[in-house]
Amino acid sequence: MGDAFRPVVIGVDIGTTSTKAAGYDVDGGQLAHHSVGYPLDEPQPGYAEQDARHIHAAVLESLRTVVAELDRPVAGLSFGTAMHSLIGLDRDGHPLTPSITWADSRATRQAERLRAAPSGLALHRRTGTPVHPMAPLSKLLWFAEQEPVLFGQVAYWVGIKDWVLLRLCDALVTDHSVASATGLMDLSRLSWDAEALGIAGITAEQLPELVPTTTVLPGLTAEAAAATGLPRDTRVVVGAGDGPLANLGLGAVAPGVMACSIGTSGAMRVMVERPGVDPLGGVFCYALTEHRWVVGGAINNGGIVLEWAGDALAPELGEDAEEELLALAALAPAGSGGLIMLPYLLSERAPHWSALPRGAYVGLTNGHRRAHLVRAAMEGVCQQLALVLASVRGAGNEVREIRAGGGFSRSPLWRQMLADVLGMPVRFPAGHEGSGFGAALLGMQALGLVPSVDVAAELVHIESTAYPDPAAAATYAALLPLFSELYDALVPTFTSLRRLAPGLSPE
Repeated sequence: MGDAFRPVVIGVDIGTTSTKAAGYDVDGGQLAHHSVGYPLDEPQPGYAEQDARHIHAAVLESLRTVVAELDRPVAGLSFGTAMHSLIGLDRDGHPLTPSITWADSRATRQAERLRAAPSGLALHRRTGTPVHPMAPLSKLLWFAEQEPVLFGQVAYWVGIKDWVLLRLCDALVTDHSVASATGLMDLSRLSWDAEALGIAGITAEQLPELVPTTTVLPGLTAEAAAATGLPRDTRVVVGAGDGPLANLGLGAVAPGVMACSIGTSGAMRVMVERPGVDPLGGVFCYALTEHRWVVGGAINNGGIVLEWAGDALAPELGEDAEEELLALAALAPAGSGGLIMLPYLLSERAPHWSALPRGAYVGLTNGHRRAHLVRAAMEGVCQQLALVLASVRGAGNEVREIRAGGGFSRSPLWRQMLADVLGMPVRFPAGHEGSGFGAALLGMQALGLVPSVDVAAELVHIESTAYPDPAAAATYAALLPLFSELYDALVPTFTSLRRLAPGLSPE
């Protein structure tokens, strides 16, 4: 078949800070791509929200640009999205609220109260979503208690991808993957959970229709077709959450193969064939397809920690100082001379699923210098991921291989440090890192262009492997229990600091 006739699927990744669209052929080749950014608004402490209209405009622009660059017809679109977003709509589908993102922590008190309730852990295990302020369930409680008039005016509660699809295709649907990250869906039944709805104070009729991730919508509205340059009968695959799709993008689709990603935040996920959460509730469980689920944990603090280190510890380096910071960190030894950093600058998620913690340096002496502080910050990110790995294993899941991607993977120091801290070889695929490629692969399965998403393992090629250095790995193995113990030891301090926080502004 000539190239001009080979099918192309556009994967659209609706992220926290940008939307990326890219066209792929069935061999995994990327033919065109475009990204459009938008702001994350923080009008008050703990708020992290966006204007949904800006994101819709970014989707249209990214699609329009990619379509113009392609020299062949588009077989379909397929979507991925940042998980845990929440938007309230009126009866006509117009937003009454901003898009409240996963990073928003305004519902901390509601989440803590629900988590401490007798049904809290059972709710987590039944829905797969930790009881945490990131979850739409907790956000709905906040709206009910803090904005009751607005709460009563909302006709539909949706996620950002749901709203974009409503604008593009005039269909109010949400996929099982995104729904499994709301805290509102029963994993075993793939239906809205009656108890969760009762806690949230909403009805199933206020939520989108639940559909499989491979559901194909028949086409675009006339307005969307005109704005993107696509035919109205372009098929649109509903798609999934960015976490499960990132596993596809890294080729981590077989049981036992873990995907690790570090961007601004970070996550570790392994595919399983049946849903389930460990008895202690240390992991999440989100859907991908009927027979593919991911179990894992996300952390709030990834590359953002290195950015903070540059701003706070080496401001003279200016912006775009990543290479200089990494060179500085490389001057310090593994273990940073006994200096430990809890990297909870943006609070934290897995494996404790509490919004309470704050960052801390422990073990500081007059022998430590700036290089030690920067390296300890990076090590803290890797050690937090090691705790997530332990929780995934503690949930009864085998992890025999780790594949990693994200912005950090460009750095040899980050690569080696991750392998040393995890105590396992870490494999780095070439090219397609991220949920955009995963969305395209899922779309290819839905459109019958590939037999299943399992082809990801064949299409994603390993570029390099980082092997643990025995001495460094032994150092980190000795420090990890101390790192883990510090969280529990500092909970009373975190609690007191939160109580005092209103009078202790950093400004």
